[in-house]
Amino acid sequence: MNTAVDLATLVKQPFELLREIERRASAAHAGTAGPGGAGEWVGVGFRIGDERFVASREQVREVLMLPETMTRVPGAKRWLLGIANLRGHLLPLVDVKLLLGSGRTSLRRTTRVISVNHREIPAGLVVDEVAGFRRFLGDEHSDREPQTVVRCERFLEGSYDRGAESWPVFNLFELIESNLFLQAAAD
Repeated sequence: MNTAVDLATLVKQPFELLREIERRASAAHAGTAGPGGAGEWVGVGFRIGDERFVASREQVREVLMLPETMTRVPGAKRWLLGIANLRGHLLPLVDVKLLLGSGRTSLRRTTRVISVNHREIPAGLVVDEVAGFRRFLGDEHSDREPQTVVRCERFLEGSYDRGAESWPVFNLFELIESNLFLQAAAD
């Protein structure tokens, strides 16, 4: 079967629906999901301000609620919100929106911390909201980096486009390895 089947069209055909789900699961497990053998890419969707982004699932250790208490770091830039003890590990919490020069993140019920899965640099990135896992087929990837209001172009690696939705790919490792991030001491 070379064409992608919309699962909604198979709702009244349960056997065919199960067959298509099984085909997709087998293809995903084999790393050849989608038409033409295009592999599946899985990322974690999140929002900074009004814009949506997606980061590779391998770059995200976990998603956490914003801790109730954190300790401010004297002499640090304003975007370094503080350090929190999360399950016995100290994690610096960074307001990504403020770091990128796009204003402060409003701390709300939906605010989350993305714990970056980096071996050498611990970091908790505070974002407006996390949308959960997003799955895309390889042929939905575009090297085009869309214009963003949040000033993050140098950390983008193309986008995944599905219909009218565009999800710019945000490289979290590039962000936390950048001089912008590593120079947290106030001037």
